[in-house]
Amino acid sequence: MPLSKNAADLSIQRLKEFADGNETFQQTYFKKNEAQLLTLVKEGQNPRALFIGCSDSRVIPDLIIQSNPGDLFVVRNVGNFVAPYKPDEDFHSTAAGIEYAVLVLGVSEIIICGHSHCGAIESLYKSSCNTSMIHTAKWLTLGEKAKSMAMLALGENATQEELLRATERLSIVTQIENLLTYPYVKKMVQEEKLFIHGWYYDIETGAIDYYDPDSYQFRPLSEVGE
Repeated sequence: MPLSKNAADLSIQRLKEFADGNETFQQTYFKKNEAQLLTLVKEGQNPRALFIGCSDSRVIPDLIIQSNPGDLFVVRNVGNFVAPYKPDEDFHSTAAGIEYAVLVLGVSEIIICGHSHCGAIESLYKSSCNTSMIHTAKWLTLGEKAKSMAMLALGENATQEELLRATERLSIVTQIENLLTYPYVKKMVQEEKLFIHGWYYDIETGAIDYYDPDSYQFRPLSEVGE
């Protein structure tokens, strides 16, 4: 469908901003780190971790932990959800990312990172959903268990804010449970060749908490190993 001139001009203006950004990247960061980046081309990638995060534009994995190119193999989707293992030949984007990261790239760490003010979690508490968004509606059911757990834990007197923040954290835990339904993931975790981490990023402060399975609590990432 052809665009009107006004719409086409606006689209070109937006793309020009991205083009300017790419030019700046080439002249600054790329030029400064060219040797390292070309080594990644020559030797291939060897990421330390698979990062499963939310598609939210406010959450940028490499930015929030200041990682370098080649450090993270990133899979992002609505709500940082992980569907349970399903051994069929249908299209499974997140599952394919997990499979490739673990079985081909050999990552030793998997990070599932949720965040505050998550639109996917907020959608769980809305009374209606656009019926034309069939894929989104189905995908969001992966957060229902966390919602039920939050409502049960906090009780009927909980505020909406309390429910949302609790559901965001509990969803990370339930996605870890789903991740462990993947046979090769579970096997490698049991053999201590693969380690799974649950992170919660607060977009208001920039801080990250990690899930401590021993205390069933989220603790500041800065305290890890203490």
